[in-house]
Amino acid sequence: MKPKMEANIGSLAVIGVDIGKEVFHIVGLGVDGKIAFRRKIRRSGLKEAFEKLPPCIVGMEACLSAHFVSRVLRALGHEPRIIPAIYVKPFLKGQKNDYNDAEAIAEAALRPNLRVVQEKSQDQLDLQACHRVRSRLVSRRTATINQIRAFLIEQGIAVRAGPRALRNSLFAILENRKDEISPRIALLTVGDHRLVFGRAGPLYRRLSRSDRQALVHLLQPLADDGADEFVERVQHRFRRVCDALA
Repeated sequence: MKPKMEANIGSLAVIGVDIGKEVFHIVGLGVDGKIAFRRKIRRSGLKEAFEKLPPCIVGMEACLSAHFVSRVLRALGHEPRIIPAIYVKPFLKGQKNDYNDAEAIAEAALRPNLRVVQEKSQDQLDLQACHRVRSRLVSRRTATINQIRAFLIEQGIAVRAGPRALRNSLFAILENRKDEISPRIALLTVGDHRLVFGRAGPLYRRLSRSDRQALVHLLQPLADDGADEFVERVQHRFRRVCDALA
């Protein structure tokens, strides 16, 4: 049977929220430590549901969208606490399910010396996303460079590690030892070299322009709203990164 909201919610001490992709499970504990209500709500109804509840401590695990949910609840007058999952596990009772998880989160949120995750602002999340995009691009570049070096070492040609050594020596190696390297390997290495360093390949250049425009478009509203110096530095940094990859 689906748990329903109970009538007596005036003496709430804490609410535990188990965050899902589409559905949230919430459990409220009263000042006496007993369960006041258990309820399942959809993500779209989060604000409406918490507007009807008295302001109190709201605990949630550190996961995707936890910072967004925390900001929404703080705007409604609640006191959100983002808790690392490792600190919630000791309070889990019985079989693991969404309601038991929410109850464990609620009990963990009441601990006086609990370490919580600092809530991130939208600017901080945007900057984090930019760093993750750059990390993905660097990781892909490193993997491709290592693969080119592996192709060459199979032909008895050793190239020093690092992008600069490969960038400066690959075409000279292919020219000087073209009798030893098969046409297929030469074609593959040149294609990967152009993909990594952006010296040709109209498709890659076209994608890099769109990536550059997307990053600048992402950061521009922050500059328009806040005009912070760090936003300008981030914009300049990522323009340089995208120009280097183009």
